[in-house]
Amino acid sequence: MAKLLQKHHSFLSLMFIAISVLQAKGRLHSDYYDETCPQAEKIIADAVFYATMHDYKVPPRLIRLFFHDCFITGCDASLLLDSTQKQTAEKDSPANLSVRAYYVIDNAKAKLEEVCPKTVSCADIIAIAARDAVHLSGGPYWKVLKGRKDGRRSNAFDTIDLPRPSTNVTELIHSFSERRLNTKDLVALAGAHSLGSAHCASFQSRLRHFSHKYDIDPTMDIWFAHILRMRCPKHNEDHNAGHSLDSTSKIFDNDYYKRLMVGKGILSSDQALYNDHRTKYLVESYAKYTDLFFTDFATSMIKLGNNGVNHHGEVRRHCRSVN
Repeated sequence: MAKLLQKHHSFLSLMFIAISVLQAKGRLHSDYYDETCPQAEKIIADAVFYATMHDYKVPPRLIRLFFHDCFITGCDASLLLDSTQKQTAEKDSPANLSVRAYYVIDNAKAKLEEVCPKTVSCADIIAIAARDAVHLSGGPYWKVLKGRKDGRRSNAFDTIDLPRPSTNVTELIHSFSERRLNTKDLVALAGAHSLGSAHCASFQSRLRHFSHKYDIDPTMDIWFAHILRMRCPKHNEDHNAGHSLDSTSKIFDNDYYKRLMVGKGILSSDQALYNDHRTKYLVESYAKYTDLFFTDFATSMIKLGNNGVNHHGEVRRHCRSVN
């Protein structure tokens, strides 16, 4: 264990190595806008900060936006495009109806177009905003690689590949591997559930009539299940009802993993990470070592941000429509 701690003690060193490796593989650079728009990161950080001051749900929503955009056709801001008469866009698919805070990206983009017109892509704004959302909530900070271009298509059908609350570990590992993300990336990125909440519909099936043998999902702590039952009545008409994903839902920390170890994961896909031998040891490690989790989370976010990068698209003037 001493060797493990020694290996991960230098957060900045690991970030430098991770960035250098990814820059060598692609054409993204952390200093991409240093000459063309040096104010870019501050403008985006300000947009995230002011939005969060008015709505504490902004950080988890921005992280979710980043993940849902990058996981489908790569980090190309296709999730920001509005539907047209000919095509239903990603944002209007059932899987993305809970993704919000688009206005934060719009606000940042509007300011950037005033200062540095036709320069900063919407895809890069999403990546930077997600990093700022994590850091503003007490999580790690990393240098975002930049230079993405915005895609010109968005199809709701593509969202069929997004992980669901009931997706099992085997399916998750396969889905992540298709995006060049390994098992460590899967468990580290799941830590984004340190922030935010889930609607009752996402975990209702675990609370009642779970199977022929069990009324309640046996992997869930029984007393916690009864608390959730009260929060989510059988005939609940409040579609906004739900429960926080961990007990410190406004702070980015490793409490999420600690709760998985005692059967208090909200989503079936979350709890499964502790019940599977391929991922259990990582849950235990992150629950014990916050610095290790922060380091691996930042590294995995960089890898995710390098997924399917569009180098031949455009820089949209408005993030909701193509030029």
